[in-house]
Amino acid sequence: MKDKIAAFCQKYRELIRYLIVGVLTTVVSLSVYYGCVLTFLDPDNAIQLQAANVLSWVAAVTFAYLTNRRYVFESKNTNRLKEAAAFFASRLATLFMDMACMFLMVTLLGMNDKIAKLIVQVLVTVANYVLSKFLVFRK
Repeated sequence: MKDKIAAFCQKYRELIRYLIVGVLTTVVSLSVYYGCVLTFLDPDNAIQLQAANVLSWVAAVTFAYLTNRRYVFESKNTNRLKEAAAFFASRLATLFMDMACMFLMVTLLGMNDKIAKLIVQVLVTVANYVLSKFLVFRK
C-alpha cells in the first residue's frame, strides 16, 4: 500500500504541487485583500474596493509565479523577465475568462452566482495549469 501511494505521488507530483501552490496562492490573495479593506481601503468605496482587488490579484499572481517556477514546474529558464511576462499575461487572460464566464452565467443566464463562481474557478484553475505547463514553463 505504501509503495502504491508513493508511486501515485511520484506520477502526479507536478499536479499535486500545483494544487498545493494554488491553495497557498488563494491564501495570499485573500490575506492581501482583507488586509487592505480592514486597514487602509474602504470596501464601501467602489474605487477603493477595486484597488484592494487589484492589489490582491498582483500579490497572488506574483506569489504564484515564484512558487510555480521553482516548486511546480522547476523552470531553468534564464530569461525570467520574458517568462514572468508570459505568466502574468496568461493569468490576465484567465481573469478576463473568469469575468466573461461570470457575466454569461450570472447576468445573462440568471445562474446563482455562488454556483457559477465554483464552476468558473474549476475552469480557470484548469486553464491556468494548461497555460503554465504548455506556454509559460514549457520544457
